[in-house]
Amino acid sequence: MKFFGAYTALVTPWTGGRLDEAALAAHVEAQIAGGIDGLVPCGTTGESPTLSHAEHVQVVEKVVSVCRGRVPVLAGAGSNSTREAIDLARACKAAGADGTLQITPYYNKPTQAGLVAHFTAIADAVDLPVVLYNVPGRTGVDLLPETVEVLARHERIVGIKEATGDMRRVFDLRRRCGGDFAILSGDDPTVLPLLAAGGDGVISVTSNLLPGLFADLCAAARGGDLARARALHARHLPLSEALFATTNPIPVKAALAMLGRIADELRLPLVPLPPDDPLRARLRACLVEAGVLAPSP
Repeated sequence: MKFFGAYTALVTPWTGGRLDEAALAAHVEAQIAGGIDGLVPCGTTGESPTLSHAEHVQVVEKVVSVCRGRVPVLAGAGSNSTREAIDLARACKAAGADGTLQITPYYNKPTQAGLVAHFTAIADAVDLPVVLYNVPGRTGVDLLPETVEVLARHERIVGIKEATGDMRRVFDLRRRCGGDFAILSGDDPTVLPLLAAGGDGVISVTSNLLPGLFADLCAAARGGDLARARALHARHLPLSEALFATTNPIPVKAALAMLGRIADELRLPLVPLPPDDPLRARLRACLVEAGVLAPSP
């Protein structure tokens, strides 16, 4: 299976510290109605480090049940413990996910050989497609193109979410891994450059708010309509830049709360934006500009 197009890195809605299943279900339905190509629960945007194993499975099960096969579900199942990543991947398979997103182990900083052993062990243990996730700014370790080339030889390792923003790397990955290996952006402000460099899509934070725009952007680039792709990229860029002005998912949860879709609630150690934070006004202005929030009277 090749994952391509626009996938949303879903937020996890809380109410009183517990999973808000109704808000999650409504958000999934809105994503599908908006034209999104796929969904990614339990990633960084879903506050995966704060989920218990049971909650992790609960979120994936809910997303899969609401989707009913209408779009693929690529479930976050990563850990800095290989055993835990395997356990999570098995649970995601049992829940009906179409694949798992596997982040590089954070904090313990494995070598490139250790990364090969880690991802290979997961792919060997669980009969699901694996998309690698490289975000060295968060994890402290970089999954190098030559290492990805080795991993891409495994029949179950089918792609990478590349969040370095380095377009030279995209060309290198495509050269090394071939056309069937999915290269997905993990950096919304550089989606169009990645697509133009031969990438296949995006796992997006901003598409929590603009699913149709991101699906259209990916489709336009894939179809060779770069003029339309450029116009769509210009439309989302102010909002995307605002959403990454501080730690994700703090801004996107604030923005979704402005639209009345979820509570503006995060789990510690993350906290919501203060009421008087200037970023709130910036987010509101971007939502109005994007056409998803009515101007204040």
